[in-house]
Amino acid sequence: MGRPYYIFSNGRIKRKENTVYIENENGDKKAIPVEDIDTIHLYGEVDLNTKLLNFLSQQNKIVHVYNYYGFYAGSFMPRDRNVSGELTVRQVEHYLDPERRFFIAFSFVEGAMFHMIRNLREYKDTLEFQEKIKTELANASETKSINELMGCEGRARDAYYQAFNTILNNGFSIEKREKRPPGNPVNALISFANSMIYSTVLSEIYHTQLNPTISYLHEPRERRYSLSLDIAEIFKPLIADPVIFKLVNNNMIRLEDFDEDVNCCYMNETGRKKFLKEFDQKLTTTIKHRKLKRNVSYRTLIRLECYKLIKHLIGDELYTPFKAWW
Repeated sequence: MGRPYYIFSNGRIKRKENTVYIENENGDKKAIPVEDIDTIHLYGEVDLNTKLLNFLSQQNKIVHVYNYYGFYAGSFMPRDRNVSGELTVRQVEHYLDPERRFFIAFSFVEGAMFHMIRNLREYKDTLEFQEKIKTELANASETKSINELMGCEGRARDAYYQAFNTILNNGFSIEKREKRPPGNPVNALISFANSMIYSTVLSEIYHTQLNPTISYLHEPRERRYSLSLDIAEIFKPLIADPVIFKLVNNNMIRLEDFDEDVNCCYMNETGRKKFLKEFDQKLTTTIKHRKLKRNVSYRTLIRLECYKLIKHLIGDELYTPFKAWW
């Protein structure tokens, strides 16, 4: 299995036989055998041609593109080879049935809140915020609509982010969550981290038969893969947020790793590289899976979550959200 490659420099990417060549503006080249690639993440201004895209499509490789500020912009995904008309029908049926849709949507929220509380337990003086999240989880179980459910999830996440001021040090703080655009370094970190979780989940969905546009918690809309947003809810606090806490509290990422442009705060290239190094390390970290009885990586846990959802949709096994046990 290949690994992700993150391209920051401006330049071009070319294909020659079974090798991908990355060439920067200075003419420096790096050759990567295609079998070593899982996904390519483009942060710089990169030229590529249809010859390369056709080759990557044949090799089943995904390219994610990010904008000037480092936030997800879009993806090139090869023609889906894991198409299942039957599963797509099942996905739509579960979306159209209010009760079945709500069950799946609540499961995503439950998994997300579980991991929020799990994170806060690692830090003192967060009991107040833990209790707020627990209250919202209890409220969520009594809701009858997706809008009410998302209201509970939103209030729980607000409480969770308020706890960041207790957890983070070295001059990092957050007054409120700001997404578009992020207004300070903590918001920029969260947005960048969530963007990486979203694209990672999308890559894992692609390798299954799930249709990424049919979702349950988030409303399916044009121009977005909303199922990625759904599944990402479980893994943002499990994978992304601990990386943020480690980088900030160990002084690995600093305020000078952020820049401001008009009303937007964003991580500069130095900051992104620091984050992605730790993020990549987190994804490849393994744990002993209780059911499979073998070591699996955090990235594999995302793929397994997709398979669990498939089993639920086809009626093989009731879906339960992933909850870390270690």
